[in-house]
Amino acid sequence: MNEKQVSTDRLGAFSDAVIAVIITVMVLELKPPDGSALADLLPLWPTAISYAASYLFIAVIWVNHHHLLHLVRQPTPRLIWLNFAHLFAVSLLPFATAWVARSHMAAAPVVVYAVIFLLIDLAYLAFERAVLQQADQTVISPRARTLAQRRTLLAVLVFAAGAAIAPFIPLAGFATVCCALLLYLKPEMFSRHTKQANS
Repeated sequence: MNEKQVSTDRLGAFSDAVIAVIITVMVLELKPPDGSALADLLPLWPTAISYAASYLFIAVIWVNHHHLLHLVRQPTPRLIWLNFAHLFAVSLLPFATAWVARSHMAAAPVVVYAVIFLLIDLAYLAFERAVLQQADQTVISPRARTLAQRRTLLAVLVFAAGAAIAPFIPLAGFATVCCALLLYLKPEMFSRHTKQANS
């Protein structure tokens, strides 16, 4: 195994470990109701929804991050620090998720939730651009590069819209943030357009 492979593997292993810790911290915030009846679970609906949304987002973040790392030829210092910035933004999710749940999706917590996702996506955009700049032209087509960056920019706009809506209609702001998830459900777009470029 050469130095490049070891460095890329270490970058991926560290990111995996951080994401696993973030999920663990988020799980620890789940508290059972005081009562013993099923009806006692109903007041916990904000907890269930915010946890499910955040967990799914983290899963999507991990899958897309994994696909991007396949394109890394050399983890440069800039790329490593951008990865740290991205992980820092993701590490704020347990705090925002817990606040949204405890406040029953009040306006301010949902705004913070949306802003954190905006920061995550901005950091991801910078990380994605750094990876695509060094990716081999024979591995990913120019069209795939353009589509990937347009997708991330569109997600930035969706998260910003969620933050703008949340002060007035918190549930609509939260739903808008969740809509951005749909943009990242197919990270394999890289391989699909690569095959088209090589065929």
